[in-house]
Amino acid sequence: MVTLSEVNYCDDDIERNAYNAAFYDLGLRFHWDAGTHEQLLAHSPDAAERICHYLKAYQPHLLRAYAGESLVALILQKKDDHRRRSAPAGPATARHFNWAEATGREVGA
Repeated sequence: MVTLSEVNYCDDDIERNAYNAAFYDLGLRFHWDAGTHEQLLAHSPDAAERICHYLKAYQPHLLRAYAGESLVALILQKKDDHRRRSAPAGPATARHFNWAEATGREVGA
């Protein structure tokens, strides 16, 4: 039997992985683990505000190189693209990828 908390966890994990896929696509050298994602969700219900808060707190150099609103909009667009492509039929079909171990395109590398 699947409980509501398990389904919510799966949805949060899918959402977090979509963000991490977006960061990877954009060459950003960071990922959100479950703890970081939970802290950001507690900070604000608004996705753009959460991303902006994260960038200001942990990646301020990106806001000096890019227009903040444009970068946030691009991250959200990429995240939504990944979310649509990876929407599973149910919790048992959710795929996992460890973004902490991913290597590839990197900004400033």
